[in-house]
Amino acid sequence: MSSQRITVLGECVADAFTDPLHPAEPDGTGLTLRVMPGGGPANTAVALARLGTPARFLGRLSGDVFGTLFRDRLTASGVDLTGCVAASEPSTLAVADVDAHGHASYAFHAEGAADWQWTAEELAAAPLDGTVCLHTGSLALIREPGGRRVEEFLASVRERATVCVDPNVRPLLVPPAAYRERLGHWCALADVLRVSEDDLARLLPGTAPEEACDRWHAAGARLVVVTLGGRGALASLDGARVTVPALPAEVADTVGAGDSFTAGLLHALAGLGRLGGRLDGLTLDETAASCAYAALVAARTCAVPGADPPWAADLPAPPRPSR
Repeated sequence: MSSQRITVLGECVADAFTDPLHPAEPDGTGLTLRVMPGGGPANTAVALARLGTPARFLGRLSGDVFGTLFRDRLTASGVDLTGCVAASEPSTLAVADVDAHGHASYAFHAEGAADWQWTAEELAAAPLDGTVCLHTGSLALIREPGGRRVEEFLASVRERATVCVDPNVRPLLVPPAAYRERLGHWCALADVLRVSEDDLARLLPGTAPEEACDRWHAAGARLVVVTLGGRGALASLDGARVTVPALPAEVADTVGAGDSFTAGLLHALAGLGRLGGRLDGLTLDETAASCAYAALVAARTCAVPGADPPWAADLPAPPRPSR
């Protein structure tokens, strides 16, 4: 197990899926849903802890039935919840529609939810002892009123830890234009930027991944990784690039795959001793090896239903520093 803690800030989401084992009533009325704990940042924290990285989650957890579901899942995976806020607002609910290829789309019920109500006082009290990296993004970084406060928090954390951002664009809740407006500022704060192919199409329509990487480097991000689904991932370190192939896998669905990729990448970088600052000393070979490990973690997540990342015991060891 790594001794370097990674702190994840963001939302938990209750993902509701149609339950094929319990279909609607014979007369066609009704719909049975199976609710699973999710949310991009929470998924990343779970994956990190299962891989063996000490992971702390900073979230605003509701006291409703879904909040209990989130706490149970995070705790069972070994995530430290001492930085969480007990919130009076309701949890965020997403109803998922999974297509024949395992790709999920969502309808969100999120107005007034706990996840977006961060105050400056809550963030100032967040424990960061031992943290070498803060990962955030997704809706908690863009939804108001808390999003701007999270940005301010990143600026202060950056003085002591590596910052990783995953925009995880959700156009049903926030117009892509709002992400485009803030992305340059996020790159100025972030050392690592991870975007999906879908995110790229929404953030910079018609732009090649290589050109996008150059734009985001110019805005401040040192390491940019664009995950390309079945075509692997493109990693760009200060403009030096490497492509990592995807691993063959039986795909149950792609829920949580990107979050698991991010966790695998950060877990590997922590093991290499590259977190804690501005990715000092990171090489392109180390970047490639870290992304290959991340692709393995993502593939294992795709092989099972829902966001259920693998445990360290079920995986080979991540890359280690050369002697």
